[in-house]
Amino acid sequence: MMTLKENIINESLKLFSLKGFVGTSIQDILSAAKASKGGFYNHFASKEDLFFNVLDEARKIWREKNLKGLDKIENPIEVIKQLLKNYKDRYLKDADDFPGGCVFITLSAELNDQRPQLSKEIEKGFVGLKEMLRRLLEQGKESGELLKAVDTDAVTEILFNGMLGASLAYGVNKSKTGLDKSINALIEYLEQL
Repeated sequence: MMTLKENIINESLKLFSLKGFVGTSIQDILSAAKASKGGFYNHFASKEDLFFNVLDEARKIWREKNLKGLDKIENPIEVIKQLLKNYKDRYLKDADDFPGGCVFITLSAELNDQRPQLSKEIEKGFVGLKEMLRRLLEQGKESGELLKAVDTDAVTEILFNGMLGASLAYGVNKSKTGLDKSINALIEYLEQL
């Protein structure tokens, strides 16, 4: 059974994916978590404090869903392909944790202008993902999976922005077929390099 703090974090994660941080009120959170104001403030100093707890939980879920099984794959390009499949099938299609779609996309778009200090926290994850993709692509060049002439910086941007675009489109239209086509196109692109 979840503690009150865990329940508030989980319900807030769902609400933030649907309504964003600014669009979610403390009352929305209290109602969803069936908590009192006292219960909330016993665990969180502020809504912003809750944001950082929710972000930690969202990152944990992202890693669990997207990195599953990658450590068993030796070829770097195959690792990227599995990451893309996990992202599509295990992460983006997870309507239980993220009923509104990828919480990082929702929050990044919303907070960039309104709360730039919070948006910077989300950007750290984007930078980390891009670094991971670039590192794997470089390893793919070194192992001969990719041609030496492949511009890994450009391919990193294409894959990263393709993932974000697929996430955004899926968040708007909830088309699993469209999501499959988008991510499969990235995998096919990678296979052609």
